[in-house]
Amino acid sequence: MDEGLSTKPYLIRAIYEWCADSGFTPYLAVVVDRHARVPLEHVKNGEIVLNIGAGATRNLHLGNDIIQFSARFSGASRQIEVPISNVTGIYARENGQGLAFPKEIPEGEEAGAPEEPPTPPRGKPQLKVVK
Repeated sequence: MDEGLSTKPYLIRAIYEWCADSGFTPYLAVVVDRHARVPLEHVKNGEIVLNIGAGATRNLHLGNDIIQFSARFSGASRQIEVPISNVTGIYARENGQGLAFPKEIPEGEEAGAPEEPPTPPRGKPQLKVVK
């Protein structure tokens, strides 16, 4: 049976419009994986919350497959790209009203931030002579 188009991007746009009409700030909750292009220094526990209000973004595009915009983080402009499947919620900052979505994990992948190289141990190196 053909499921048709997903309602998720339409619901995201509807809550965004409701926030704008009500004078609220729309926040987007996102699961970060290798498909999400977000500032990794702001990711916590594999997730990030983004302010997508008109005053915080430029060139916001709420598409059916991806959300794109540019925003400033720590004074630097960054291009953000979030697949719709990574969005776990959209809500108003002022009152918390909005919608939550179940996490969608593509087959063969696990959610979470991209792997980072391990941090080297601190202090003096520990070397042994092996004969």
